[in-house]
Order: sequence, then structure tokens, then C-alpha cells
Amino acid sequence: AMEAPVRYEADLVRDEKVKVLRAVRPLAGADFARDTVRGQYDGYLRENGVPSNSQTATFAALKLHVDNWRWNGVPFYLRSGKAMSCRTTQIVIQFRKPPHMMFSDGAKRQMDANRLVIQIQPAEGIQMHFMTKVPDAGMKLRMTDLDFSFQREFSGSLPDAYQRLLLDVINGDASLFARSDEVELAWGIVDPILAAWQSPAAPPLESYAVNGWGPDGCSQWMSEKGRQWFDVCPVLH
Repeated sequence: AMEAPVRYEADLVRDEKVKVLRAVRPLAGADFARDTVRGQYDGYLRENGVPSNSQTATFAALKLHVDNWRWNGVPFYLRSGKAMSCRTTQIVIQFRKPPHMMFSDGAKRQMDANRLVIQIQPAEGIQMHFMTKVPDAGMKLRMTDLDFSFQREFSGSLPDAYQRLLLDVINGDASLFARSDEVELAWGIVDPILAAWQSPAAPPLESYAVNGWGPDGCSQWMSEKGRQWFDVCPVLH
């Protein structure tokens, strides 16, 4: 969501990150129950050192808004959890669905929305999902994709996240390191949510299966908002 800095310098990059965090609309009141989901994976209470009555969340999903000129009215959905199907970090941009379906194949269903998937780790790359006409099948459509993979495009193994950070330290590049004001602003968004989850305003703590994609209620929560999670891992090979 950040804007491009005027030059690639560490403080200019971090300034833009701070601007986004300052523009995030804080949750309050009924927002905590309506716009957050929390969960705990099955078996967590049997882990060593975990109290048998622990209400600690191992899964969280949030709906946030960035109140600035560019992103006003665009919802941001964040999801993170432990014991999930796989470890992956990705950004999925879902475009608006066409307002009118002109093809007969879609008379009884909505056309799927196009998606741009930015895979941060592992298997770094970009993938575009869009509807395509199936050749020689009348006007039937099918979801297809175009993708770019760093691993396929460039030979040799790619450095992992910590290797990149260590290399940046050696080169004196602090662009990927969080500045203190960025950290404080991020916690300023999260702390009220954590406090609300310890109060009567908390949404229910839902259980979910290990190696899944979180609570079933989270998928229903997204469906009620006219959206769906992109439950694919990894995106690129």
C-alpha cells in the first residue's frame, strides 16, 4: 500500500511505510467482533507449558482500511496463523467482478474475479489469474494464469530472507529494517485488538485443524463480505 519513494534510500523507503501505518483506520467498539477473527489450533492446549484453559489465539484474521487518497474504500484483509497448511507469505489483489456477464455460460453464475498474486516467500514470483475462453468450446470460460518465477528465470539458488538481511547489513542498506516509529505505529494498530480479545467485545475463539487454513468460520466471514481466501500453497513452483 505504500507509495514509491522519490529515491531508493533507507529513510525515504521507511518514511513511506510510516505514512501508510498512520493512515490505517483504528478499530473501535463493534469493529473488534465484526472485523476480526481469532482461532486456536486443535491440540494447542496439550502443548508443553500451555495452561489447560488458555485463550491464546494461534490464528488471526483482520479487516482494515487505509484512509488516504489512493486506498479510501478499499478493504485490506490480513491472515496469519500457526500450524497452517504451509508456511507462505503472499499478497493477493482481487479485482472487481464484471458488473454484467455477457456470455451464456455464465447465465447461472457470476464470473470469477481476476486476481494478482505476489508471492513473497517461498518461491518468489508473480501470478495473474484471469478468465479465458476455452478454445472450440462455444463461449465457455475457465480460470487460467500467467506467472513469473524468480527460481525459473534466474539460475542458482536464491538467498533466503535472513541471508538477504545479513547481506544488506554488510552493504549498509537499512531499507528492509523497521524503524522505531514504524514499530510503534504497527503495535498501535495491534494492541487495541489484543486488548479487545481479552474483553466481552472479543469474537469467539474458534478451533481449527492442524495443517488446514484456519477456522471454518473465517471462510464464512470472508464469504459474507463477498470475498474468499486464496488457499493455495505454494503459488509458484
